[in-house]
Amino acid sequence: MTPDQPTLGGRLMGWPPFIRELDATLSVHSQYVLSGNLHDSFLVPGADELRPAQLLPLRDVLWDALRASGFSALLMYDPVDGLRVYPDGDDELAATAGEAAAKLLGRRERDEKPSLETLAQHLSAVARPAENVRAAFIIDYASRIPRSPTDLEPHERDFFRFCEKLSRTAGPVRVEGPRPKPLYNPVLWLVERPGDLPPWLTTDNENIREITVPRPHLGDRQETARLLARAFGVTNASADPRAAEACDAFAEQADGLTLQSMIEVTRLAKERNVELTDLPDAVRTYKLGVLDNPWSRGHLRRRVLDGEKRVPERVLGQPQAVTKTLDILKRAVLGLSGAQATKSGSRPRGVLFFAGPTGTGKTELAKAITSLVFGDESAYLRFDMSEFSAEHAGDRLIGSPPGYVGHEAGGELTNAVREDPFRVILFDEIEKAHPRILDKFLQILEDGRLTDGRGNTVHFSESILIFTSNLGMYVDAPQAAGATRLDGTVTGSTTGRVQNVVPGMSYDEIEQRLKHAISDHFTTVLNRPELLNRFGDNIVIFNFIEQRAAAQIFELQLANICRRVAEEHRLTLALSEEVLRTLREWCTGELDKGGRGIGMALESYFINPLARALFDRELSAGEQVTVSRIHREGSIVRLEMR
Repeated sequence: MTPDQPTLGGRLMGWPPFIRELDATLSVHSQYVLSGNLHDSFLVPGADELRPAQLLPLRDVLWDALRASGFSALLMYDPVDGLRVYPDGDDELAATAGEAAAKLLGRRERDEKPSLETLAQHLSAVARPAENVRAAFIIDYASRIPRSPTDLEPHERDFFRFCEKLSRTAGPVRVEGPRPKPLYNPVLWLVERPGDLPPWLTTDNENIREITVPRPHLGDRQETARLLARAFGVTNASADPRAAEACDAFAEQADGLTLQSMIEVTRLAKERNVELTDLPDAVRTYKLGVLDNPWSRGHLRRRVLDGEKRVPERVLGQPQAVTKTLDILKRAVLGLSGAQATKSGSRPRGVLFFAGPTGTGKTELAKAITSLVFGDESAYLRFDMSEFSAEHAGDRLIGSPPGYVGHEAGGELTNAVREDPFRVILFDEIEKAHPRILDKFLQILEDGRLTDGRGNTVHFSESILIFTSNLGMYVDAPQAAGATRLDGTVTGSTTGRVQNVVPGMSYDEIEQRLKHAISDHFTTVLNRPELLNRFGDNIVIFNFIEQRAAAQIFELQLANICRRVAEEHRLTLALSEEVLRTLREWCTGELDKGGRGIGMALESYFINPLARALFDRELSAGEQVTVSRIHREGSIVRLEMR
């Protein structure tokens, strides 16, 4: 900053708030602890059209702000490079800084790595100067000085004790210039978190001010996007409606990123010859670290259209659920998920909540979607939420917090998505998870990101999330009236669970009852209506397996058995019409367990006796075996073959 930059109506007008806070309190605080977004670039307003706004690193922003208050030098220390004087070089400012350092320290220090004892002497020389010289002392990477803020080595404890006393005994300095009133020569601690310094250093110490440097807000990102538009030949993005719209889209898509990351995105876009209007795609590449985007492949639309024929052949008896799922999938392919929201680009590509009777194809439909979109079911990731019924089990998803066993390993969910963000993620039986674990899904569904135990952000913007549940199948029965004893007293009332939906109901009634029960569970039982709102109308209800679909499932599973016998033993297995009819009646007679129940019945009524019969006879490759008769003897099923 030059001395003629805007200061009217408040010093450093338009500068980052943390800089204005520091500048305004230099007369009352001798030390500052700065934490948070320290390694970012920061917007500094320009003086006029010839000197426009700039993006500067923290060191330069601090120096420009302090120089406007008459400071002559910045002394900077970090555990790696030691002590340096800023600015350095061969110009007049560097010469002035060198002279100021020499007056304060007795000589101009360069590349020195002082001990903590010597560093304390330097701090004292700056904070309690022998001459009226204004300088600031920055201790960078201060988090790395103590081994542990609560378990200090003796020499560390002595150093911080000295710094605590120095904060109370430092004296302000008066110099001629833009701010002639007394100001402290501040010591600026740059830390990752405020707790990285001994807590007693700052507790109840009014001489040390703690300032958090926040991540940029939308306004900062919009102004930065307009500055970066110059890299694409746009000198005044505000005057060009198309460029302004592209910059605003860039800023919205960069939610959660730093301004320095936006600079890196721009460089990435230039390297890949991306136009200004396509910067959101460059943001996706930067966030995910993946150049290839399966969602942009031209053949995906054709695959989804083909899926309208293939998926119903794989998931039988669920036309309504398949149709609604494919509609949501088409929306995801076109990038229209959450399009009604002001900002939706970071949300997951698709969110589905499968509910209905067990064994009706919920998991099978999730696999079908995976195969349809990604061409490979290995992109399907499943979590059985019954394993997450305890609150602490949530650490498995995102990783243990610092200091706990397994912290370095990260979380199963976050690691998998970081490795491959293009996934279908299935959370099976979501109602069995601990309610506190469900809270982790709020951020994923709303913002499309999650922070793991190591502090890394994982993005879900290219994933499809599927939740399955059996909620609503059974509900609490109305409370029964108590019985009256002979003495006139009334016994306690009783409650129980009753089936809410049964086979034979119309699909519309099943859908209405299940959705009402799901809403009641999230709103009343879990007290988390906000999570239900995130699912919106993406709740897909599955119907009971009807007799026609049950016969198709039976034929399909029986064919699988015959194929397995042929592959394993080189036998051709056939069934007589009577055996086929009997088996179908046995296996499809009770459909309360859905397609899975048909498979279990086939295993009991056919696979077990078949294995027994094949085990007892000599088998020859190429032989044809026909099951001619099947009958029950109590609980044992026997079959005859020829």
